[in-house]
Amino acid sequence: MRFIIPVIWVVTIALGGCQISDGPQRPNVILVITDDQGYGDIGAHGNPAISTPVLDRLHDESVRLTDFHVDPTCSPTRSALLTGRYSTRTGVWHTIMGRSLMAPEEVTLAELYADAGYRTGMVGKWHLGDNYPLRPQDQGFEEAFYHPAGGVGQGPDYFGNDYFDDTYVRNGVLEETEGYVTDVWFDDALRFVEEHQDEPFFLYLATNAPHGPYFVEEEYAAPYREMGFPDVMARFSGMVTNIDENMGRLLAQLDSLELSENTLLIFMTDNGSAEGWANWRGQEGTWEGFNVGMRQGKGSEYDGGHRVPFFLRWPAAGYVGSREVDALTAHIDVLPTLAELCDIPVPADLDGVSLVPLLHGEEQPGRTLFVHSQRVPYPIQWRKSAVMTERWRLVNQDELYDIQEDPGQENDIAEQFPEVVDELRAAYEQWWDHLTPSFDGYVRIGLGSDSENPVALNPHDWHVVDQSQSVWNHRHVENGMMGNGYWAVEVVESGRYTFELRRWPEHMDKPLESTEARIKVGDQEARMEITEDQTAAMFAFDLVAGPTTVQTWLVQPDGQERGAYFVYAERE
Repeated sequence: MRFIIPVIWVVTIALGGCQISDGPQRPNVILVITDDQGYGDIGAHGNPAISTPVLDRLHDESVRLTDFHVDPTCSPTRSALLTGRYSTRTGVWHTIMGRSLMAPEEVTLAELYADAGYRTGMVGKWHLGDNYPLRPQDQGFEEAFYHPAGGVGQGPDYFGNDYFDDTYVRNGVLEETEGYVTDVWFDDALRFVEEHQDEPFFLYLATNAPHGPYFVEEEYAAPYREMGFPDVMARFSGMVTNIDENMGRLLAQLDSLELSENTLLIFMTDNGSAEGWANWRGQEGTWEGFNVGMRQGKGSEYDGGHRVPFFLRWPAAGYVGSREVDALTAHIDVLPTLAELCDIPVPADLDGVSLVPLLHGEEQPGRTLFVHSQRVPYPIQWRKSAVMTERWRLVNQDELYDIQEDPGQENDIAEQFPEVVDELRAAYEQWWDHLTPSFDGYVRIGLGSDSENPVALNPHDWHVVDQSQSVWNHRHVENGMMGNGYWAVEVVESGRYTFELRRWPEHMDKPLESTEARIKVGDQEARMEITEDQTAAMFAFDLVAGPTTVQTWLVQPDGQERGAYFVYAERE
């Protein structure tokens, strides 16, 4: 595996906005993305119950993309957003099982901005790899403050985190915090903005809220309970209102520092609503929720799973005021759009296009976009898929909807328009053929690099054949789930490596609860017997630089086996 590959570059020609030689000064860029907040989870979109006064104001001050699409779940959306390429092409098509790791050779927005002289920072949720060379600080962010994995309480996250006074990661080092998680993220975002107010900066602010677990202070959830919301929906909605409150803090700081005029601010979300409406969840309560009439939510191939809000405000360039752009657009368009607005060269092999002409009121040639929700070890053709044009949605190969006449996707009219079905199928087949080379092989975790040594491996990134074997959150670990899998790794430097196998994270130092430990690294294997109070099993191997796999086994007193949930690999 190569961590860096040559990249062909092209220079975009700015049609407007930021130009280095003349026109507005280079803008600061803030990209805010929330987690699991759907299109309907904003008051300005017609939700009669949700309290989002700040987002409602931003809605009225922004250019809005009203037919904007992402992937149906977290990691795929983030990889596509940051690279301008379809997520599957980057190695990402799941949120666990080693398939949420983005290929390190991908060129990110952060790398583009850093090369252009911007200060780059990210805060919050990364979910594209927690080890070298996949971390945000390896992918162009000079400052990175984040929680590991896809959510608080997932495999690599610090054990015991619960959204309050948690321990997160700053540039690879654990850091204790005080306060509620979303408040903590915005506190750090405000710090970053203030420290870099005198130089152009790119800030990627990715909240993990309102993703579950749905923990929030009661003052935010109580008003929704009083309106008849089911408990989960009340807490989810309270998390949205807390985000809104923090967005108010961010906007106020931009005003106080006199940065609002020349800050390009984007607000968007990563997929459809997780808990903003009850119709497909079977929840009890008088509030049925609100989804703008769309079908289904997070994880779905129907529009409710991937059509999300997108607000863009940049007063200095005229991108301000309440204006809608209803053309079909997607996350893959964000990178080329921002690059053109800021005269930044981009890689030539993008899937997205610049939306600057649309922002200037020009018409867009007809285009076809694709989305799927794979969530399996290897992608399956047509699995949970949608082919999209401005009029049509071909869903799961056989269902056809006229989205302009039937936005709720209730009436399948495939039999009435067989020629449209054939045309969209052919487009998908061509797209699929272009993706298939990325299905082979793995995105690998680096072992023994100077940038990270030792390396903490966790079961969130196990490659498993059966997802029922995937131990991806703290609850699974606490319950001693009998799962196992292997890590795909890259030995960066030949040498002697030690492997420390644990059932619990190192800082907890609790017994292995096993009678025997085994490990296999490539074709080398070893085993040892375990005593009752032993907390770790240590093994050592001489390894040659290159790709390999690591798998472990802990034998239980009753003879059952599971993998060691936590393995610490170190080059001596």
